[in-house]
Amino acid sequence: MVKEISIDTLVVSSNNDDQHNSSVPPLYQTTTFKQKSVTDMGQYDYTRSGNPTRTQLEGQLAKIMKAQRAFAVTSGMGCLDVITRLLKPGDEVIAGDDLYGGTHRLLTLLNEKGAVNLKHIDTTDTEVVKSTLSENTKMIFLESPTNPLIKIVDLPEISKYIRKNYPNCLIVFDNTMMSPLLLSPLQYVDIQYESATKYLNGHHDIMAGAIAVNDDKLGNDIYFIINSTGCGLAPFDSWLLLRGLKTLSIRFERQQQNAEKLAEWLESIGFKVRYPGLKSHPQHELHKSFNKGFGAVLSFETGSILKSEKIVEGTKIFGVTVSFGCVNSLISMPCRMSHAAIDPEIRKERNLPEDIIRLCLGIENIDDLIEDLKDALILSGIAKLVDGKLVKQQVAKL
Repeated sequence: MVKEISIDTLVVSSNNDDQHNSSVPPLYQTTTFKQKSVTDMGQYDYTRSGNPTRTQLEGQLAKIMKAQRAFAVTSGMGCLDVITRLLKPGDEVIAGDDLYGGTHRLLTLLNEKGAVNLKHIDTTDTEVVKSTLSENTKMIFLESPTNPLIKIVDLPEISKYIRKNYPNCLIVFDNTMMSPLLLSPLQYVDIQYESATKYLNGHHDIMAGAIAVNDDKLGNDIYFIINSTGCGLAPFDSWLLLRGLKTLSIRFERQQQNAEKLAEWLESIGFKVRYPGLKSHPQHELHKSFNKGFGAVLSFETGSILKSEKIVEGTKIFGVTVSFGCVNSLISMPCRMSHAAIDPEIRKERNLPEDIIRLCLGIENIDDLIEDLKDALILSGIAKLVDGKLVKQQVAKL
């Protein structure tokens, strides 16, 4: 019996069919490929339709995502664009109410144009999901943990219910927060996608997206859309993503360790921290039941928008920017940055705190990160040192 190779090993492997047996897959930085004749086109003719470097990457992605087919496109939002093109005008679509701002923006645009009939619900409430589904629902978008409220979707239960009662509804899952290291969602869903800009590449020097399926027809339909629209990932970006994948396991291990320690530290001071790795998280056990870890993104609330702004702007090691998954630690205020596209009234309806701060942990020394954040907390006036111990202060909501 052959033992299954672990994902830690798979991400490092670089087997390729290079004629010179190069250790690193070669880069085919070319648009076109010369043909043997007008009737014998060969495997490749035009990079929009296929390129050996992208093929190598997609094969590697399929292995680690446990998929029959995987596709690399120009961004995570590019994935979403491709997937929504599988729908017909007026199809009913369900999506969560705690989504990345760009996802909300695209789905809302499609809804306003009549391309889809969109319903935003709390997908972390399984009973709400069950009561909203109908024979008209053609696609449901799920992600867990949600962003930035870090709520958990009961993916196994929802998947089981949909497959039993609404088999014509495509289940789509954004696995960016967990990556294939912590979750293999294709056992539950029809389409998995990730912003490869984040953990898969890990260095924020390219933009890329990955789509994975186990159904032949879905795979053919997705390839047709990618080829038609020309959104396949360019050769050089594919090569860089192949390189980034090699360190995925070791990077994410350190990032997750840092997140767990920082979440515990913030909670010990008295902040309301949202991180599934904390036992205080109301869905801690649910998350643990189908994931191998807790990820490296957390959020916390200060009670004051102005204090949150000062904290974010007061850090020196944390980079003030959107996105996550990078080797460098990042800090942001979602309502001011990544989720600013969502109308303030809608944010209020969805209980998205305007003061919430999101932290995306990198691979730096955790003591340095804690010290940096501690200095920012003191500078903002929300905490002070009392007998050498950091103490959270009560603040007015501003």
